[in-house]
Amino acid sequence: MSDTQTLIENRPPSVAALFLDRVAATPDAEAYRYPVPPAAGAGPDDWKSLSWGQAAEQVFAIAAGLIELGVQPEQRVALASSTRVEWVLADLGIMCAGAATTTVYPQTNADEAAFILSDSESRVLIAEDAAQLAKAQERRTELPDLTHVVVIDATGVQTGGDVLSLAELEQRGAAHLEKNPELIKDRVAAITKDQLATLIYTSGTTGRPKGVRLAHDSWSYMAKAIAGTGLISAEDVQYLWLPLAHVFGKVLTSGQIEVGHVTAVDGRVDKIIENLPVVQPTYMAAVPRIFEKVYNGVAAKARAGGAAKYKIFQWAAEVAREYAKVGQDNFRRTGAATVPFGLSAKHKVADALVYAKIREAFGGNLRACVSGSAALAPEIGYFFSGAGIHILEGYGLTESAAASFVNPGEAYRTGTVGKPLPGCEVRIADDGEILLRGPGIMQGYHKLPEKTAEVLEQDGWFHTGDIGELSPDGYLRITDRKKDLIKTSGGKYIAPAEVEGQFKAVCPYVSNILVHGADRNFCTALIALDEPSILEWAKENGLGGKSYAEVVAAPATVALIEGYVTELNAGLQRWQTIKKFRLLPRDLDVEHGEITPSLKLKRPVVEREYKSLIDEMYAGTREA
Repeated sequence: MSDTQTLIENRPPSVAALFLDRVAATPDAEAYRYPVPPAAGAGPDDWKSLSWGQAAEQVFAIAAGLIELGVQPEQRVALASSTRVEWVLADLGIMCAGAATTTVYPQTNADEAAFILSDSESRVLIAEDAAQLAKAQERRTELPDLTHVVVIDATGVQTGGDVLSLAELEQRGAAHLEKNPELIKDRVAAITKDQLATLIYTSGTTGRPKGVRLAHDSWSYMAKAIAGTGLISAEDVQYLWLPLAHVFGKVLTSGQIEVGHVTAVDGRVDKIIENLPVVQPTYMAAVPRIFEKVYNGVAAKARAGGAAKYKIFQWAAEVAREYAKVGQDNFRRTGAATVPFGLSAKHKVADALVYAKIREAFGGNLRACVSGSAALAPEIGYFFSGAGIHILEGYGLTESAAASFVNPGEAYRTGTVGKPLPGCEVRIADDGEILLRGPGIMQGYHKLPEKTAEVLEQDGWFHTGDIGELSPDGYLRITDRKKDLIKTSGGKYIAPAEVEGQFKAVCPYVSNILVHGADRNFCTALIALDEPSILEWAKENGLGGKSYAEVVAAPATVALIEGYVTELNAGLQRWQTIKKFRLLPRDLDVEHGEITPSLKLKRPVVEREYKSLIDEMYAGTREA
């Protein structure tokens, strides 16, 4: 039996138990860093630290406070907050109390938030601030199970009665612990592996979201399996900004507890560029949209620097891609990422001119990035790989506790999601669907046995709904969502995500693209442009001072994007090509429900909203 297998098979029943072990092993080591904005609101943030021992003090006080409020094992405590250190501490507090966390995105509207709180029968809500509190208060009569609301940032909040601040909860918990010093240890010792730990509601593309039930054992398995990959170590510094309400963000906290490295926590997306040089992470996880934005930003900046600068960037981008492809191919064949001397010499020049600045922008210490939640366009992946920013794509779903596959360190292959995590089984069904089985798989959908039976077989195999193929040596390539595959009226199957990914690698101005063509005789696309990039281009092309909607409606902009669509089509099969497209009057966003909080496209919503534009593109054509 390998060391990793031993590690996994001897895992404790919960992350709460792992947390107690971590605190006992390294109480004085740094655990978390978090920003404290300056009082006047101007100037850089001041970053503070918590040791594992200090974090435990707060976690145990939160846990004891919840117990004092009457929270019993497996009862739900909802967390509605953006990513911040208090989210992590509160989640650990909930788990150490033996209770279960219901995660709620801060962007969730009052109606959906009320549904989640009601469906989960959450007893306590930990709300980030007055705005999150207001959503619950607005629908309080519909929430008979909710007994208390705890507010993290109680600025402008009238506490008292059933509303208290997080500081007050901790004070009550600390007093409770003084009388019962073994309380938390006893609660954690009583947790069984099958006990509910987390209820995460998937933001479905249609209808109400479904609550995914994940047991304590799923997270302790994830912690051990991630550590078993060898991708993280105690010396690492992780920059964590992903939404912790999402399973991808949540799983990153489990691996950290197992190995004991530092995590810098700040969910403000607009602060990423500013934070990276300060945090200087060795690894971070992100969704493809972030890498696309960085790539488009670098390309737009080069273009703004004039024709010569842009030509250098384009040359350097091609060198990076070739360098990465050749290096990865040689590593696959020989175990060494060698490249010919001529290519190596070109790469050295491109590194000095372009790549070094990109690595510096990421903080200078980045060993690897993990990308998940959606497919990363291979051409963008190869670009970053060649520039020395190694993006390890992974794969998993909320129903599989996030991490089922990840690319293995130096042996990563761009365009694949790597190999299964230790302990995860995979098979490909006859129709190409990926099936998974292992300790990370959910118990089922909350109060929805029929929906559970649709995807979870009695012998534990979970139907992912994704189509993929395995290489002979176990690397998985996702080709598309089963339900998203387009079949044209001519009988040809098209994977829209593949075409969309290729366009993102070709066009530096795109933000979102949706390829349409089901039951039609040709493909069309709805394209939303990245506002900062296209407005910068507009300034230099006689459209300065115009609004985003005016710029995208301008014939010059349409002609610009048409050039990129032509470039895309040159590399596609005839039946995949985009015959017509329309530029959207605004970008797609979470607020309008067009993309999920983890930045995935909600196809049915977008197609419904822009039906008139789609119909217009097919008007007057004969549909076979």
